[in-house]
Amino acid sequence: MPFYQFTISPDSTSAQRKAEIARAVTKTHCDVTGAPADYVSVSFVEVPTDNLFLAGEAVGGTRMVGLIRRRTEELKRELLVKLAQAWSEATGEPITAVVMFLVDIPGYQAFENGVLLPEADQDALAVARPEAQA
Repeated sequence: MPFYQFTISPDSTSAQRKAEIARAVTKTHCDVTGAPADYVSVSFVEVPTDNLFLAGEAVGGTRMVGLIRRRTEELKRELLVKLAQAWSEATGEPITAVVMFLVDIPGYQAFENGVLLPEADQDALAVARPEAQA
């Protein structure tokens, strides 16, 4: 269920390192949350530099919004910091060059594989009893 969307300018390092970033984000999400890799989606949207603004001025660079199911505050803080570090390692750019946001939602607000998802802490039960999802 986690969905990480990067908004990048075409001339950015992120645009040249998409596969590396996607692998790093997937690994980080799985390491921190314990989720399997096939749960993690990563996408990239390229926008012209003059379509990305900060303080009313056009800027280049990378922005990320990540949607995850509800987690503890401690886990979300750890995840966000480690995602920024993983991006930095994948791109070779300083951690200060990225802006990231993490939004958590209740499981029922995500629909995947034909079902509303359970809460993240209920995954083991859903896998053990798939008929409960029907």
